[in-house]
Amino acid sequence: MPRIPGVATKDAGLVIRIGYWFAKRRFKVVPEPFSVLARHPKLFMTAARHEMAAEKASRKLPANVRELAVYRVAQQLGCSWCVDFGTMLQKHEGLDIERLKHIDDYRTSDTYSRQERLAVAYADAMTTTPVSVTDEQVEQLRAEFGDEAVVELTYQIGLENQRARMYSSLDVRDQGFSSGDACRLPTADLKAPGA
Repeated sequence: MPRIPGVATKDAGLVIRIGYWFAKRRFKVVPEPFSVLARHPKLFMTAARHEMAAEKASRKLPANVRELAVYRVAQQLGCSWCVDFGTMLQKHEGLDIERLKHIDDYRTSDTYSRQERLAVAYADAMTTTPVSVTDEQVEQLRAEFGDEAVVELTYQIGLENQRARMYSSLDVRDQGFSSGDACRLPTADLKAPGA
């Protein structure tokens, strides 16, 4: 159980219940970070809009590169919820999740492409304290992906640093997204709130 308990649907206001409905429609369950964030409805709505906008805008990088870099941040920071959810997202993208078991060997493993290695190394450098990104890393990424994609990669890695640090601090733990029913694509037969 998180350090700050989530808001149950029965105790949520209309706006939060609508947010929960959309989350259930997409993920079959309300992600626990949503219910915890619902303790502050204005931040809940801000985060929901931001997450949807960032997801929609992030289309310059190949999905495998973006998702692997984000996963690495979660793994490095020890956010079990983020690792669980990130694994599910990769599964839904049709990516090979078995190779995630070997991510610590990304530098030498044939399982990872040059692009993925560059992105994961960048994620590592951005996640250290202090940040250890080098000019050479950024130049290699620019040559490989272009400026827009490097900005996207940087943004997504930074965003996952925020999520993973927040959820770990509040002790939000994995929900079983990467296995079981929560990982299946949701069905569209859910009723709208108040229906």
